[in-house]
Amino acid sequence: MRLTILGGGGFRVPLVYGALLADHAEGRVTRVVLHDVDARRLRAIARVLAEQAADVPDAPEVITTTDLDEALRGADFVFSAIRVGGLEGRAHDERVALAEGVLGQETVGAGGIAYGLRTVPVAVDIARRVARLAPDAWVINFTNPAGLVTEAMSRYLGDRVIGICDSPVGLGRRIARVLGARPQEAWIDYVGLNHLGWVRGLRVAGRDQLPRLLGDSALLGSFEEGRLFGADWLRSLGAVPNEYLHYYYFNREAVRAYQQARRTRGAFLRDQQESFYAGTGDPDVSALDLWDRTRAEREATYMSENREAAGAGEREADDLSGGYEKVALALMRAIARDERTTLILNVRNGNTLSPLDAEAVIEVPCLVDAGGAHPVSVDPLPDHATGLVCAVKAVEREVLEAARSGSRATAVKAFALHPLVDSVSVARRLVDGYTAVHPGLAYLG
Repeated sequence: MRLTILGGGGFRVPLVYGALLADHAEGRVTRVVLHDVDARRLRAIARVLAEQAADVPDAPEVITTTDLDEALRGADFVFSAIRVGGLEGRAHDERVALAEGVLGQETVGAGGIAYGLRTVPVAVDIARRVARLAPDAWVINFTNPAGLVTEAMSRYLGDRVIGICDSPVGLGRRIARVLGARPQEAWIDYVGLNHLGWVRGLRVAGRDQLPRLLGDSALLGSFEEGRLFGADWLRSLGAVPNEYLHYYYFNREAVRAYQQARRTRGAFLRDQQESFYAGTGDPDVSALDLWDRTRAEREATYMSENREAAGAGEREADDLSGGYEKVALALMRAIARDERTTLILNVRNGNTLSPLDAEAVIEVPCLVDAGGAHPVSVDPLPDHATGLVCAVKAVEREVLEAARSGSRATAVKAFALHPLVDSVSVARRLVDGYTAVHPGLAYLG
């Protein structure tokens, strides 16, 4: 099989390739095509991958290209992991928002809207090219904001584009661990949008173990989300939220922590990765060792401001090993080999979540087989969650319309309607600020 990775010079690509190297089953990937607009980053990641494959017989062949059409032709699967504007763009997203006193996180609030506005036109172009050049390919979308971008691409690719995220998987794994259950034997009742979902139950042998967790303060304090949100709040919700809901439930604390930080997350990653990519230019340096050290620091500092604001402490060692690459490969294997499995994915709603229309992309458990990902019927959300999901989906729709029409007024509307932006005046200033620093938003008239 031929796998094309868009954003192939991205820092996390070696996670995917490492997982491929461990896959020795029939019908495995034999060729990996890395596409990126930055040739230097491609060379750096190709060095890392070459070192990973050094002692692995029959390792998948790696090809690099800056020609998008060449990368797509003949692909069986396409992993889309692009970052429009790079990490400098993410740093701008954060700074412009924080200057207005609102959140600038890359997928949540003003920062997520800005990222979506400059990413959707590029993602739509990719979707159109896939439909023309590789109509039988499956697209697995890694690109954030994952739900929004997957929905934009689905308008051209239908159900052949599926979004993934490792947050729900990591959350389910942590809950199962503290309950003494094996994650692979647990059914996780999870529903919502990308970075906006809740675990409402965790069933082992048909029995829901979540009430036992919610009733035990010691257990709740033993894992990241329990410390992040606090036992009392989780009991009030009757569920365990995705960690990204900390930005909603504790918004003031999160914004203050980000404003007080020495650097924003985007600026930290920009500087860290620039050092990594520059370091791979030294032929005497092991690119793989340098990547490993950089990745360890990246994972350890993930959402550190939120944990500090909540007094949640350091991340658990078991949560420092990533996970999205495992979700992606499990999805790819299930489709390619008809190895049926259940995964939490971003897919079109159909009639799964009643408050939303059929085309809305949601994040829910799906049964996966050769025919793709099929969302599992879920119980209705409680009113507080329904309201938040519908509000954020409405914002996503305004982002999609602004990207389609180039309307500045629609972009302002997207910002103003978001629950974490508290004023139309702020929304207007955000649009002014983002269009001033992002050439990719010049299309907004």
